[in-house]
Formats: sequence, C-alpha cells, structure tokens
Amino acid sequence: MIVDTSQSALNCRVLVLNKHYMAVRVVSVRRAFSLLFRDLAEVISCEDGSYNNYDFQSWRQLSAFKQQFEVHQHDWITTVNFDIAVPRIIRLLFYDRLPRQSVKFNRRNIFARDRNHCQYCGKKFPTSELSLDHVIPRTMGGKSTWDNIVCACTDCNSNKGGRTPKQANMTLITVPAKPRRNPVIHVHLNHDRYKSWKQFLDHAYWSVELT
Repeated sequence: MIVDTSQSALNCRVLVLNKHYMAVRVVSVRRAFSLLFRDLAEVISCEDGSYNNYDFQSWRQLSAFKQQFEVHQHDWITTVNFDIAVPRIIRLLFYDRLPRQSVKFNRRNIFARDRNHCQYCGKKFPTSELSLDHVIPRTMGGKSTWDNIVCACTDCNSNKGGRTPKQANMTLITVPAKPRRNPVIHVHLNHDRYKSWKQFLDHAYWSVELT
C-alpha cells in the first residue's frame, strides 16, 4: 500500500506493453503498481543497453540496490516498509490484444498536436489561454475534423471571427492534419525519464492509447 511519496513520482507515466512487447497504452504510476502487485504485469528495465524482466518482488529487491547506487536516476515511491523505484515500462503477462489504430479526436490531442501554439500568431500559450478555432467556420459548412480545427489564442480567434483565414487576412503556420500517432506521446518523449520508451515506439505504425 502506497502511504507516502513525492508528488513528482505520482505524476510520472508508465508505458504498458502487451505480452508480445507491443505498446498499448500509457498509465499512471498507481495503476502500474496495482498491475505489478497483482502479478498481472512485470517491469521491463533497460540496463546496460539490454532489457530485463522483473516481477514485483524482484523489482523491489533491485530497487534497494538502485537506491544505494542510482538514487538520482529514478523517481521513488515510499511505503511503510520500503522504497521502490517507479518503473518506466511494464509488460502485461496475459494481454495479447493489439493497440488501437486510430488517434482519438479530442481536445487534449489537438492541443498536443499543435504543441499549445496558436496556429495564427505562432506564440505558445497555457491551455487555459487557448481556444479551438474552425478554420472554415461552421456557419460556412466547416466541420469539426482534424483538418479543420486548430489552436488559436484569444486575440487571434477574436480577430478572425466568423471568417476564413483568407477573408481575415491571416495565415495558418501549419496545415492541420490527423496525427499518425497519439501526439501526447511525443510530449513525454521529450523528457529524459521516458527515453527508454523510444525503442518500443520507433518501429510502430500504430498509436498508443492514453488512459
């Protein structure tokens, strides 16, 4: 049972592979440890250029060693009786389904695709200061699709109004399109702690589902 931990460790994400080592989703640290503790998954750890497999107990024992010699290379969960390193990758032992092929069309993925940049002025904004704009306004038959929705800051959205970019004398910095992979994954891959994910994603032609 997790009773005390740093907030940063709980905010980490864990890549989940199916039994055939294919990435299927990204989950929270709590979910990952729940699967490990119930022997539904094992840890996949990158060590000296190779990947090794550990069940919950062997990962706990290895964590004791890592805490002595690699403490700054890991995020840590503290329990009543021991500290345990947060795994970066786990493998489901009994799940062999393939990942979904389609990237979900939702607000989170649109913000991630556009990297929180207004697609008219090019500036980066917090999510709270961005809106979604229909390139071809709905009043002109524009639809809510990947190629007609972009992030726009308040000022640009207001300046554009119910017009097309051409009518408003504005230019899109990027042509909107549906991503081939889940764009949120690329946000995680920019962080050093998730570099071990890369090998399992580089050769994929599917998207990774976030849950």
